[in-house]
Amino acid sequence: MRKNECLLSTSESLELTIRPLVVADLPRMLDIEHQGYSHPWTEGVFLDCFKTSYRLWGACLGHSLVGYAVVAYVLDEVQLMNLCVHPEGRGRGAGRRLLRHLIAEASRESMNQVLLEARLSNSVANKLYRSEGFEEIGRRPRYYPAPSGREDARVMSLLLHP
Repeated sequence: MRKNECLLSTSESLELTIRPLVVADLPRMLDIEHQGYSHPWTEGVFLDCFKTSYRLWGACLGHSLVGYAVVAYVLDEVQLMNLCVHPEGRGRGAGRRLLRHLIAEASRESMNQVLLEARLSNSVANKLYRSEGFEEIGRRPRYYPAPSGREDARVMSLLLHP
């Protein structure tokens, strides 16, 4: 079986690992994205992220990609652009592991903070970010598209080197 194959296993014994993503992972990333969001990113948006100022990591159960994180590095800050876990892979710690990995990498690369936006209605994400030390620093009105208009975003920050 190849490293980037995307057959999701329901076995609880598979180890969750984090690895850098490559363009060959894009079909699985798009599948996860479409199952995770009402207004998913396009293939073109993802392709634009395979540049040196971005980092893309995948969470894998065995050989199956079950989630990913996309971050942009700008000066001394890291912007978490997208973190998504396949519905069948949720509840196994993939989101938390991806978040901790990107924070560790940002710290290792001497970044000063991680910034992100989360939908106000996304209670699972907001709870995760708060539990990992993120603090709300503002709101972006009507930031996200929603089925019936627009939804506000909560802007959150984690200082890495206070």
